[in-house]
Amino acid sequence: MGLSEQPSGGAAAHPSAAGHTPAVLAIDAGNSKTDVALLTADGEVLATARGGGFRPSAAGVPAAVDVLAEAVGRARAAAGGQAPAAPVRQVMACLANADLPVEEEQLAAALTERGWGGQVTVHNDTFAVLRAGIAAQEGDAAPSGVAVVCGAGINCVGMLPDGRTARFPALGRLSGDWGGGGGLADEALWHAARAEDGRGEPTLLRTALPAHFGLETMYALIEAMHLGRIPYARRLELTPVLFTVAAQDDPVAASLVARMAEEVVTMAVVALRRLDLLDAQVPVLLGGGILAAGHPLLNDRIVDLLAERAPRAVPRVVRARPVLGAALLGLDALGAPVAAHARARRHFEPQPDAGPSAGAGTPAPAAAPGGGPGTL
Repeated sequence: MGLSEQPSGGAAAHPSAAGHTPAVLAIDAGNSKTDVALLTADGEVLATARGGGFRPSAAGVPAAVDVLAEAVGRARAAAGGQAPAAPVRQVMACLANADLPVEEEQLAAALTERGWGGQVTVHNDTFAVLRAGIAAQEGDAAPSGVAVVCGAGINCVGMLPDGRTARFPALGRLSGDWGGGGGLADEALWHAARAEDGRGEPTLLRTALPAHFGLETMYALIEAMHLGRIPYARRLELTPVLFTVAAQDDPVAASLVARMAEEVVTMAVVALRRLDLLDAQVPVLLGGGILAAGHPLLNDRIVDLLAERAPRAVPRVVRARPVLGAALLGLDALGAPVAAHARARRHFEPQPDAGPSAGAGTPAPAAAPGGGPGTL
C-alpha cells in the first residue's frame, strides 16, 4: 500500500517447472509493486515475477493493466521454457484500487481481454491478505475470517466458506474511513502545527516531526511541504515518528494511536457481525505496514478491544506475501484439495526456523483472553 513505484524485477522459473501445465495465474498488485505467480492445479509454483505498481485511477485502466502484463509475460515465458505458457484455467487478481464491485467488474473485463485464462476473477487486494492469513489447520478448503489492512490507508474484508463477503468502500474520508499511514501522518501534522502556534495542546510532535526532515520548526516544515521542497507523499515517513513519540507517553500522540486501534476493531467487529461470526472462533487477521510493524501500543490495544467486543476472535498478524493469498483463492476456485494449498504455502511462507515472521500469522508471546493458538 505504499505510494512510490518500484522498478520491475526479474522472472524466476522453478527447477521442477518443466513439463508441468499452469492452471492458476495469481496476481497481487499494490500501489508500489505487482507480484505474479503461475501454479499447477496441485499447488506447485512454476514461475514468479515482480513488476511495478498498479494505479488505474492515476494512469487509466489500459496503462495500469499494461504494468500487470509486463510481469505476467515474464512469468509465462519463464514457465513455458522455449514456448510461452498456454492460457490457464483461472486468473485470480487481487488488485489495489479495486475498491467497489463495479471497479472489480471493469478490471475483470480488462484482464479477460488479455487472454491470460479461461476464467478471470478480480478482488480487492485486501482479500489476498485475508486468504494468505487463514492457516491450514483452519481448513484451507473452507476459508472463513476477517482481515484488516492498515498501510497507507485502511480497509477491511470478511469471507465465509460459501462465498459471502463483508467489505467497505475504503475510499478514505469520503467513505467514512479514518487512519492508515497517510491519515495518521496528517493528524500528527495537524496537532503539531497547532501546538506550535498555540491553538492546540503541547506535544512532542511539534519538534519531532520537523526534526525528521532536518528542520527546526513546524513552520519550516509547513513551508517546505507547501512549496514542494518536501513532497507531500513523504508525510508517510512521519508515521513511525508518531509511534515513537506515543511510546514516550505523549498524550496527543498516544490518543491518535488509541483511535487507530479503535478504528481497526470497529471495522473488524462490523464485518464479523455482518457475517454472523461475532460469536464464532475465527481469525481476525492484521496486515499492512502499520499493523505488521508490531507497535505494542497499537497492537496490544487492538487485542484488548477485541477481547471485549468479540471474545472468541483470534487476532493474528499476517506477514506472508499477499500473492500467496491470490494463489490460494485461485486454487479455491478450482476446488483444489488441501494438499495443493499446503504445497503453495511451503513455497511462499518462511520455514519454521526462519524467525518470528514464519507462518501465515505470527503469534505474540501471550494469548489474548478468549483467543487460542496463534493469537497476538
